[in-house]
Amino acid sequence: MAGSQVTLREGDALIVTDMQNDFLPGGALAVPQGDSIIGALNDAVDAFVSAGLKVIMTRDWHPPDHCSFKSRGGPWPEHCVRGTAGADFSPLMHRPPDAIIISKAADPNEEQYSAFNGRDAAGRTLGENLLILKAARAFIGGVATEYCVFNTGRDILREKYSLFVFTDGVKAIDVQQGDGEKALKELEKDGAVLIRTEDIRK
Repeated sequence: MAGSQVTLREGDALIVTDMQNDFLPGGALAVPQGDSIIGALNDAVDAFVSAGLKVIMTRDWHPPDHCSFKSRGGPWPEHCVRGTAGADFSPLMHRPPDAIIISKAADPNEEQYSAFNGRDAAGRTLGENLLILKAARAFIGGVATEYCVFNTGRDILREKYSLFVFTDGVKAIDVQQGDGEKALKELEKDGAVLIRTEDIRK
């Protein structure tokens, strides 16, 4: 269903996943060409804001001794340590003043790829925020395709929301070549609709 045009409506929510400095070129765990999707994501953010719809931004918010770090036997270099510049959102990303910020993987002993495991400043989960917003459809983009985008998207589908994934608004690490494409195909098989940011209409 790639290329379908979708008109935004009440009950839609945009989830921008982990567009943080450490995941972008020059960062500690850079997603190749991760900065190339910023323009598309900003277009989506602007469209949602213009339509009076909510934008949710997720972030890794690690303690310095997080279990995913190589120093503790994990697979990744130290990244997105809370309070550091690497954990900040890219200054190029549009961030609405009322955006909901979901912080995840803050427990040193727990890996959390899905934003459903994170919480906002008030302690609410992503799932609770979607209920408060009376959301029916979720749109998602960000990094990395096969990790946080995939796991968050899978949980969105599991919670029976409609899911739209921006193919021009995601980038993969591709530890194994094709991991990102495989993740998108799996989400599509489970019911997600693959679209481009230019396909949304206010």
